[in-house]
Amino acid sequence: MRIRTAAVATIAVAGALAALTAVPAQAAEYSSALKVRGVQYDAPGRDSNRCSTGNTDEEYLTVKNYSSSSTVNLRGYVVKDAAGNRFTFTANHYLQPGDYVKLRGGNGTDSDKYNVVYRDNCNFLWNNDKDTIYLYKPSGARADVHAYTRSGSDPDGNGYITFHK
Repeated sequence: MRIRTAAVATIAVAGALAALTAVPAQAAEYSSALKVRGVQYDAPGRDSNRCSTGNTDEEYLTVKNYSSSSTVNLRGYVVKDAAGNRFTFTANHYLQPGDYVKLRGGNGTDSDKYNVVYRDNCNFLWNNDKDTIYLYKPSGARADVHAYTRSGSDPDGNGYITFHK
């Protein structure tokens, strides 16, 4: 009976270790009030990065302040993709607890009232098949990271993925 108990315990420990090692690196939690709420990685319609008639403004990243008490200034935060394309929030944009901002592609007028910041760049930032989203604090420390694939992360196929509710 000891042999069987030891074998069951060994199998249970091996299963627990396998479960722990199966957690992808992007699932790590970082100590940051700001997190990526979700991403519209595939803009509706046919992709066109023409500044005057394109749809890069329909591609966006939602960053939310999950703190229950602290206001966070986005100035100095950096958003990057897997290829190293980046956007730095250069202006003051204060997020109250529970507030969010949509970082949109294309050109437009930033607005605290409408919770939007434009990248002032007509190129798409996120890949439609797969990518990794990095959010860095002004100090350079990682605030959040998420990898996605069209087939594995977007079951309804609408081009939007929620990471944090």
